[in-house]
Amino acid sequence: MMEASVQGTGEGGIQETRAAPRDDEARPPAAAPAGRAPRLRRLVRLLVLLPVMAIVLVLILALVYRAVDPPSTLMLGRWLTARPVERDAVPLAAMAPSLVQAVVASEDQRFCLHGGVDWEALGQVVSDEDGPSRGASTVTMQTVKNVFLWPGRSYLRKAMEIPLALVADQIWGKRRTMEIYLNVAEWGDGIYGAEAASRHWFGKSARDLTRSEAALLVASLPNPAARNPARPSRGLKALAGRLQSRMARIGPLSACARP
Repeated sequence: MMEASVQGTGEGGIQETRAAPRDDEARPPAAAPAGRAPRLRRLVRLLVLLPVMAIVLVLILALVYRAVDPPSTLMLGRWLTARPVERDAVPLAAMAPSLVQAVVASEDQRFCLHGGVDWEALGQVVSDEDGPSRGASTVTMQTVKNVFLWPGRSYLRKAMEIPLALVADQIWGKRRTMEIYLNVAEWGDGIYGAEAASRHWFGKSARDLTRSEAALLVASLPNPAARNPARPSRGLKALAGRLQSRMARIGPLSACARP
């Protein structure tokens, strides 16, 4: 109910009155409490921004690694835990051509034909009714895994390898991809790259490897912790022998990455 209040006397002695404000008009409106909506919007923006930032960072690093020899994530992990790393990065021209042939023959015989991902091999693995019985990783996919991702098996990591491999193939090309691969591959506890592996296991530079030594090094790659190229087991010798036979037939399939 509106009440009148005396405000004073105007001209001619006439008393002026003005309606007093109601209770709801007398107080300024209270500030609305901070709700969850703004916080949720900030969280959504952050969740969108983080992948974008990660993509930009990877693209920048990929461009830098065209000229700068990158470490692998395993090497970074050893440095962070103060463990020694033995690695001497060298250009592809300072490696024996047989080493490149061995990698192509063993790991990725269509290396010069695909664009970073071997879709044919990947499709065969996916359509395997009994489940994947073999891998479909190309040299490019293994390289981006070593440089940008983490070890171990997971569908998430494999899904990330594919776009990274496609980008790396465009930015690095075949020779640079092979060069990075051979400089970050693990060949023993704390031993990374073909040059360090050659000197550790055979006492010579990667440039001077024989075909049999190159085959032994590459044949040990799936499990370097358990396979000794300098003192190969009977099984490793047999595997390296079969690899040498494939190297003899590989011919132009390794030409795109020839030193």
